[in-house]
Amino acid sequence: MKKGSVKKAVLAYSGGLDTSIILKWLIEEYGCEVIAFSADLGQGEELDFIPEKAKKTGASKCFIEDLREEFTRDFVFPMFRANAIYEGRYFLGTSIARPLIAKKQMEIALAEGADAVSHGATGKGNDQVRFELAYYHYDPSVKVIAPWREWDLNSRTALEEYAKKHGIPVPTSKKFPWSSDRNLLHISFEGDILENPWAEAPNEMYMLTVHPEDAPDTPEYVEVEFEQGNAVAVNGERLSPANLLAKLNQLGGKHGIGRVDLMENRYVGMKSRGVYETPGGTILEEAHRGVESITMDREVMHLRDSLIPRYAEMVYNGYWFAPERLALQALIDETQKTVNGVARVKLYKGHCRVVGRKSDTDSLFNVDFATFEADQVYNQADAEGFIKLNALRLRIRSMMMNSKK
Repeated sequence: MKKGSVKKAVLAYSGGLDTSIILKWLIEEYGCEVIAFSADLGQGEELDFIPEKAKKTGASKCFIEDLREEFTRDFVFPMFRANAIYEGRYFLGTSIARPLIAKKQMEIALAEGADAVSHGATGKGNDQVRFELAYYHYDPSVKVIAPWREWDLNSRTALEEYAKKHGIPVPTSKKFPWSSDRNLLHISFEGDILENPWAEAPNEMYMLTVHPEDAPDTPEYVEVEFEQGNAVAVNGERLSPANLLAKLNQLGGKHGIGRVDLMENRYVGMKSRGVYETPGGTILEEAHRGVESITMDREVMHLRDSLIPRYAEMVYNGYWFAPERLALQALIDETQKTVNGVARVKLYKGHCRVVGRKSDTDSLFNVDFATFEADQVYNQADAEGFIKLNALRLRIRSMMMNSKK
């Protein structure tokens, strides 16, 4: 019997149909007080209606937290210092938001004396793992309620019937049938036509970027300045992390930058298709790589790059608070101490590439050594011994193979 097992629960609440049903379902099934919590991560959605809707559905309280700066500074930027991209394509926009939502949710639960937390993630996806690993990090004994793993409302029709029965407004029509999730870093799309891997995503799906073919015919150049691996200014204007990312989103969106259509491997084992728009993040990663290329030692860079797939998996799978991610972050942040400089990026019809980079304090590029012209610092004859030493094992192997013929 569920009733009586929980006194007060904090629900991660978006105000949409699913979480509205969950709010009422928690009250009905568990007989508990429910506090709604919504995080403003820069999704651009109107949040003003949420408190009223939550109260009408039965919530005792509703918290809305503006987390845009914390999200960018403490979650997005550390991840971008690692150049973390999952399976070489996905900028982890949804993945990196979940641990922050869970963190704030647990803080509210502690402050309000709640003994349970709840979310609207399904039993098929990654978000259930991301939320719950974070919950248990903050409170190993917290009770987690995941309605999609408990209830029998397993169809859209069943959800709508439940909503009508309990007076929860049901959208009469949905202009766009696919699901989406948006924050300052990206917007993602799943479902409906995207469940056919062969079908091209319709252009009307995209919200943050213009169609590359319709982007301006004139390229635009953007300068991004970095200090210890973090972007601090755009075109000479210093901005807060959230405002900087928003500025890059605007610039990238105008030129159709950051569209990705991919098949990804979910942590639970299945493949799924996602379409993503990450305009600002795409520029940020390209510019960051540009400054790294002139300031980072070769072997340090190669070591860090070898760890990118592992780091990206940690974020994707929900291990943001795990000791292995924290240990790896410490190594990555050590590599970023010299990543100070400016990258000039060219934006044009969906393409984004570094065309200039400089560092007044940490550049490892020395024209005296690298020039094709005459120099006084490098003896080219030295290369002969270098090559012969590195070829020694290959020569010995070749001699051995020839002796067997």
